[in-house]
Amino acid sequence: MSTVAVVGTGVIGESWARLFLAHGLDVVATDPAPGAEERLRDALEDTTRLRFVADPAEAAAAADFIQENGPEREDVKHALFAVLDEAARPDVVLASSSSGLLPSVIARGCPHHPERVVVGHPFNPPHLIPLVEVVPGRDTAPEVVDRAVAFYTSVGKRPIRLAREVPGHVANRLQAALWQEAYSLVERGIATVADIDTAIANGPGLRWAVLGPFVNQHLSGGAGGLAHVLAHLGPPTEAWWRDLGRVHLTPELAEALVAGVDAELAGTDDRSLVAARDAVLHHLLAAKAAQPDLP
Repeated sequence: MSTVAVVGTGVIGESWARLFLAHGLDVVATDPAPGAEERLRDALEDTTRLRFVADPAEAAAAADFIQENGPEREDVKHALFAVLDEAARPDVVLASSSSGLLPSVIARGCPHHPERVVVGHPFNPPHLIPLVEVVPGRDTAPEVVDRAVAFYTSVGKRPIRLAREVPGHVANRLQAALWQEAYSLVERGIATVADIDTAIANGPGLRWAVLGPFVNQHLSGGAGGLAHVLAHLGPPTEAWWRDLGRVHLTPELAEALVAGVDAELAGTDDRSLVAARDAVLHHLLAAKAAQPDLP
């Protein structure tokens, strides 16, 4: 791999381009939005190996790997992937950053080589967060998944390989489960938006940033490990599951959630907040890398 096509250069595409350039790859980028090239070049520190083209077919023809970041709409994906499928060499992987669409649905736009379509879903910002979910569709060839996993690993990512596709993949489904209860707690007046953010950011979120939910549970069981936790806390956990809120995102609830975030961030500049978040992520990732015993 020497050249990656970044198709769509919004927030996610820009971050992918930053990552690929940082790992010594050439990037050919494309985006139809007015001013897209100027915004991308302004956002990146080094653009010496960046080429911007107007035609996605031209970007695809030059690429050894394609990372697509277009809107989450089936019609847009199908039209775009038809162009990429026509223009790219048959051996080039077509990876979509889609956060929820099934790769089998996306691959309907590829009449020639649907077997080379995968979802390569990152977490924002991709140039910092290591996770990428590699999701095959019904027609995806196993060797294509292997190549995608190997490529993402080569640029410093921590890919997970799903056995089969499911809406929302893995990480977003886990987030959605948490959001369901968080929204319900706000709707029922049990806690404020700020309370819930504080609870996660200063409680379980700190441990989740180091180890996953299963290993954290295991460590909380002392000498008995996860078996002890499941035996002693399993029944009350099941009772909590049955008591979790079922919520509908009504206009009133949406308004309350937005107002809650506005109140929590009153006087805080979003750009400063992003910079502070990214600085902490840098330190956290460096600290994790220095601990060889972490999985």
